[in-house]
Amino acid sequence: GLKLVVGLATNSLGILSEAAHSGLDLAAALMTFFAVRISGRPADETHHYGHGKVEGFSAFLEVLLLLATCGYIISEAIERIAGKSAQVEVNIYSFAVMGISIMIDISRSTILYRVAKKHKSQALEADALHFSSDIWSSAVVIVGLVAYKFFKFHLADSIAALMVAVLVIIVSIRLAMRTIDALLDRAPVGMRKKIVETLSQIPGTEKLDSLRIRSSGEKTFVDMRLISVSYT
Repeated sequence: GLKLVVGLATNSLGILSEAAHSGLDLAAALMTFFAVRISGRPADETHHYGHGKVEGFSAFLEVLLLLATCGYIISEAIERIAGKSAQVEVNIYSFAVMGISIMIDISRSTILYRVAKKHKSQALEADALHFSSDIWSSAVVIVGLVAYKFFKFHLADSIAALMVAVLVIIVSIRLAMRTIDALLDRAPVGMRKKIVETLSQIPGTEKLDSLRIRSSGEKTFVDMRLISVSYT
């Protein structure tokens, strides 16, 4: 809300882009909240592996929201760079709102990373990654405001907005790749090797006939068939 008010008052595209970004943060956080609640439900007759995939789906929707925002920011920034008239008023409120934003983003991203690691939650990790990217994008906007006000570089605000959009796109692509891997049941890296090594140490195991691994939320499911030697 602060970013939107200050962005409209100063006509700063950089701050307005951050306001749009923060608005999507709210939507993403709400999606994550409900996704985590649903994913914690136990397995039932129709969902034999539980509801953990809801987290991956929520993270994928968050990526789509981020990319949609980037499309708007890039379009407006290019128009301004191309010559669209836009007078930006940079004042103390411009810097204050971005400073407050950075402090909040540092605290919530740190907490989210800690909880996501503890519970192995894809949805919370997505939110943590999202909010940590906000820190860098806010810093870029501040640099743009400084260049605009003190160095009279009038394209700085629009260039800063473009840089924010690029940062968000990079983060979104990284998040999308992990989310798609989870939704397509890609086996966790190194997990198969660890299982095979552990089984090789169990007496009586002759052959590993099949091994399938999938992740769903914080749980990893292993489906395997062993051929063992019977001792008499």
